[in-house]
Amino acid sequence: MSTVSFASALDHLLQQRQAEFDLPEPRLVERALARDEGILTKAGAFAATTRAYTGRSPKDKFIVDEPSTRDDIDWGPVNAPIDREVFSALYRKVLHYLGRQEALFVTHGYAGKDQNYRLPLKVVNEYAWHNLFARQLFIRPEIGENPAAEDGFTVVSAPGFKADPEVDGTRSEAFVLISFEEKVILIGGTEYAGEMKKSIFSVMNYLLPARDVMPMHCSANTGKEGDVALFFGLSGTGKTTLSADPNRFLIGDDEHGWSENGIFNIEGGCYAKTIQLSEEKEPDIYHAIRFGAVLENVVVDEETRFPDYANTYYTENTRAAYPLEHIDNMLAQGKAGHPNTIIFLTADAFGVLPPISKLKKEQAMYHFLSGYTSKLAGTERGITEPEATFSSCFGAPFLPRHASVYAEMLGEKIDAHEANVFLINTGWAGGSYGTSDRIDLSHTRAMVQAALEGELNQVESIIDPIFGLYVPTRCPGVPDNVLQQRETWEDLDEYERKAKELASKFHRNFEQFTHVPEHIRNAGPLV
Repeated sequence: MSTVSFASALDHLLQQRQAEFDLPEPRLVERALARDEGILTKAGAFAATTRAYTGRSPKDKFIVDEPSTRDDIDWGPVNAPIDREVFSALYRKVLHYLGRQEALFVTHGYAGKDQNYRLPLKVVNEYAWHNLFARQLFIRPEIGENPAAEDGFTVVSAPGFKADPEVDGTRSEAFVLISFEEKVILIGGTEYAGEMKKSIFSVMNYLLPARDVMPMHCSANTGKEGDVALFFGLSGTGKTTLSADPNRFLIGDDEHGWSENGIFNIEGGCYAKTIQLSEEKEPDIYHAIRFGAVLENVVVDEETRFPDYANTYYTENTRAAYPLEHIDNMLAQGKAGHPNTIIFLTADAFGVLPPISKLKKEQAMYHFLSGYTSKLAGTERGITEPEATFSSCFGAPFLPRHASVYAEMLGEKIDAHEANVFLINTGWAGGSYGTSDRIDLSHTRAMVQAALEGELNQVESIIDPIFGLYVPTRCPGVPDNVLQQRETWEDLDEYERKAKELASKFHRNFEQFTHVPEHIRNAGPLV
């Protein structure tokens, strides 16, 4: 099946089924309600559940093995290959399945706020609420723009189509297939809407480096004076929460590009975790969840229609998708200058990493390549409690190229723009997960503010004897003893054991980077 026949077969199907194109939010909500796909909350958000798949299914993601991209892909467990014939056969089956559905929904948009680097998108959905999700998460065209007429990528999502692994060559009933030559992302068997978002991010992570743009799994905001901050971290580490600062302008909460002109948002919306969400602690996110927003797997009271953000009946990975304009202090243009401050976020389940430390250039490269955090329950199928994990560049599941490509780009940009880099632990203190509490959010916010405002640049630091990190002795708004993890533990022997255990995990993980210079390799834990 050639590129023309792929596109023409889909176009023919959409015309034949009289697909509904580019419906506005009210129409999509009406269609989703009429089709019994979910309910409205008290504030007007659309709430849906995704059944068995309440998070990404990384083992079901494949990249089509094609001649033009074969040598550029970092093949392995993350980027598993699949034959073109398998992809083509599944594509035909999915189109046949969609041809039997009552209705199809199509929206057009872009990935990338910078017009020099944006990617036109067409998203075809079986569910109206999935189309609403795509409309809110991707960038909607402005008056006069026509992404349908541009050469871009197409996402085809058919949650109701279940693959047969023995026949279709998949690992399970679910699949996410990316073909760079055909410019198609084929999704089936899973109702988790986040697969659409993350597959487009994977595509951008492949395309942008070829244009000397660094794609980043990070949130970003800017101050009133134009200073820019980046927040790197995996799901659940606080990117969305910490970048939604009422005193700063939000650029985006998850995906950005860094070009020679500065940074730009890849998305048009936010996809925030809502577990334990409260108006008091996260007012911007709380009030953004209103009409037009989508709630995933949040328990909603049948009578009052109030969401119960503390309820984990479906999953801990409860989510809200909403457009950026739902945040009062968002930066409409979605672009800004070069970063002044870069923050790496980690949710350390061992409870031993310092709450904040300033990184030298070599340490920044080491921790960027390491990408340590604790994988939190619900973000992937099969994860039921936090566990230590290393994800290169804080986004390994979405990086088609080798991690060194992205790390080298970051190193060059840190040098060129003299950005300060900090490692902030939003995880546990005074003990490991299950025996202690997470670091107080108010303390973390105070640390972030001090880092952004340069208040830590002249503060005396203590070198952590195990991790070699430079830990400030003072930070405005934070008790001094909180800054030193060792002082928060009652059992110092247990602290030493846990800290050395984590340090050894860092060293073992870094063995994979065989070509990294010694000065970066030596920037890791001292023990």
